[in-house]
Amino acid sequence: MRLTLAALSLLLSVAPAFAITGNAPPATGWAARPIVMLIDERGDLCSGTAMAPDLVLTAAHCVTLPIAYKVRLFQNGETVRVRSVARHPRFSMASYAASRATADVALLKLAAPLPALVVPAGLAAARRAAVGEVMTIAGFGVTKAGTPLGLGEPRMAELAVTGKPGSLQIRLVDARTNDKRHGLGACTGDSGGPVYDGIGPMVIGVISWTTAAQDNEGCGGLTGVTPLLNYRGWLIETAKKFGSPIDR
Repeated sequence: MRLTLAALSLLLSVAPAFAITGNAPPATGWAARPIVMLIDERGDLCSGTAMAPDLVLTAAHCVTLPIAYKVRLFQNGETVRVRSVARHPRFSMASYAASRATADVALLKLAAPLPALVVPAGLAAARRAAVGEVMTIAGFGVTKAGTPLGLGEPRMAELAVTGKPGSLQIRLVDARTNDKRHGLGACTGDSGGPVYDGIGPMVIGVISWTTAAQDNEGCGGLTGVTPLLNYRGWLIETAKKFGSPIDR
């Protein structure tokens, strides 16, 4: 799902992507240096992570249309054209729309390298997440669902793994609210943003979906993550084909 900026300006809440809500702090330091905004010719917005100077990781559902895409740097507003899009071959938009786990990952080859102020992240170690461990998310979405508040501003949040994490899906929650009331979490505009493995710029998953507290529609409850564990081989080989090896 992706966010239409024009729709947000009219305060429409049927936006198809997600971002960080719940008074999350600005993204700074290592969490901010790899992240970029992904925009298209219609004005839609998602988040992404530089994995090499000319390679960006994002969610497959953010790049399903045959249209032009660019990445934008929040630091100076500079844009770089996306030359090629590679969605994982097992990604299913039908499964995603039906809230079923799917290979919601994509790599973007850029037409030119990003400037040095963007520092690429690396792939986290190949492992399964454990309940209770803390991960960090970052992105550019809204701070309140159904509004344009905070859109385009980099934010970050530390969330805890909950439920039954597996190789197809990880669920994150604000440990202070535990999905009982509104808390920190992904929301409109953050789809495709990184899920860092603990404290450090190593990406273990991609932000894919959200709920409001107690499984209601919106943000501030659960943050759904597509883990990279099953897709590491594809990411590494695709990056090589693009001529942009990933740090691992």
